[in-house]
Amino acid sequence: MSEPQEVLVRREQAGGVATITLDSPHNRNALSSRLLGQLDDALSWALDEPAVRVVVLTGTGPVFCAGADLKEQRGGGAPVTASFPDIMLRIWESPKPVVCRLNGTARAGGLGLVAACDFAVAPATASFAFTEVRLGVVPAMIAVTCLRRLEPRAAAEYFLTGEVFTAERAMEIGLLTRAVPEEDLDATVAHYTGMLLRGGPEALSITKRLVREVPLLPVEEAFRAMAALSAERFTSEEGQEGIRAFAEKRPAAWVPAEAPAADTVRRNAGR
Repeated sequence: MSEPQEVLVRREQAGGVATITLDSPHNRNALSSRLLGQLDDALSWALDEPAVRVVVLTGTGPVFCAGADLKEQRGGGAPVTASFPDIMLRIWESPKPVVCRLNGTARAGGLGLVAACDFAVAPATASFAFTEVRLGVVPAMIAVTCLRRLEPRAAAEYFLTGEVFTAERAMEIGLLTRAVPEEDLDATVAHYTGMLLRGGPEALSITKRLVREVPLLPVEEAFRAMAALSAERFTSEEGQEGIRAFAEKRPAAWVPAEAPAADTVRRNAGR
């Protein structure tokens, strides 16, 4: 009889929010093949569960994710390449907003996860680095998400040098949404999840695509496409429910009953 597999990724759900936690602090939540397999399973659960509206990705210990598990890379094998791109793509294309709650420092491949998420909040004490070149390898897979977030000059600077940079700098160059005092981390994440729970599920999914796709369209084509989409959304079932809820001064039908009041979330985030 085989022994039960060690749990490296935990999951929980409350109030419309699914929290997925990397729980392998003994190796700084490195991206081992087992952790990636469990992360993939957890993402499948969160994205398929109708009650889940928002996903939070976080970790345990002082490091969010140290990147690839280098012990597995010895001998020329590359197990990370088998599933890691698919995982980043699932986060990137998730119809549900994904908030990265960095519990601490991140390096290399861990930054690919950070960049794939819609929001990224970290303690101001965290540090970051693309350390690949110092190992004689390259930030290849994570470049797909990171280069869509980072300013070009900053990407060249940190990809090529491997230099460690601060959370404040990570926010300046587009890697992080917010860098906050550690005691404000949970309140800031709650602020974002609370606001996201108030958006229509279909509207959030479509708006995620708009943010990425509209800047790539020619201006005239963009106006035509967006005018059609706007008309479609105003007449949609979700749009009509939102308009009714606004007129009746009540939460829309999609807002979880246990979601915190907006004013409460805002006060907590400002502590």
